[in-house]
Amino acid sequence: MSIHKTEALVLNKWDFRETSIIAKFYTRDFGKFSGLFKGIRKEPQKFASSVDIFSFNEIVFYKKNNSQLYLVSQCDLRDNFTGIRGSMDKIPIASFIVELLGAIVPFEEPNQEILDLTLQCLKQLETSPNADKIKTIYTVKVLALSGFKPHLDSCVSCGAKFDGSVKFSFQLGGLLCMKCALKDPKARSIYRGTIASILYIERNDFSNILNLGMNPQIKKELGLVLNSFLQYHLEKELKSQKVLDNIANFTPTLEQVY
Repeated sequence: MSIHKTEALVLNKWDFRETSIIAKFYTRDFGKFSGLFKGIRKEPQKFASSVDIFSFNEIVFYKKNNSQLYLVSQCDLRDNFTGIRGSMDKIPIASFIVELLGAIVPFEEPNQEILDLTLQCLKQLETSPNADKIKTIYTVKVLALSGFKPHLDSCVSCGAKFDGSVKFSFQLGGLLCMKCALKDPKARSIYRGTIASILYIERNDFSNILNLGMNPQIKKELGLVLNSFLQYHLEKELKSQKVLDNIANFTPTLEQVY
């Protein structure tokens, strides 16, 4: 058994037996893994953090070679992103960010760029008036960094460059030229502005992307394409996305308001 220290973002947590919890982390040096906090529910003062979801901590843990569950002996809070926790609009976005991260990164494969991007987005989310834009930027950039991104530079089937209309294939994971469009009958038309927006987000620094403007049609299609792409390739819809969809579709009546 070896002992290690690293920075860790909490992706999820759940109760374990009567007094303990298990937390899933994405860490700077060891990637994604789960850690056991023995007795924290009985004696929370044993740890300097309450291990909240999407909190950033420094942890000390014991790594067992024959187990994927490690024992956490120390957890010190670095950032709880308080500015997010006070906003009912931002909490679901932060939950989406960590759920997506947990869904696409493999076990124990660290990627410091991905962790830094995630922390940057959470920090920006604390003060940003446009939480939806942070969600879009994060989704595009984390897919690119993880090698999970859609193929948009050329036809995903024949490799040809585009000189006319194109379609987006969720099944094949990218754009199809019109000659190859029949290879996926479910491929959908897509605005050139949507493609350009994704490529711009992929290729530019975070600070520059925050000033990117989108008309309502492009913004709507961008959300639809990204969500459908994730759902198809993850083979499930993220729970946090369902919450966001329910919030977006909820129009209160007078009786509900008063």
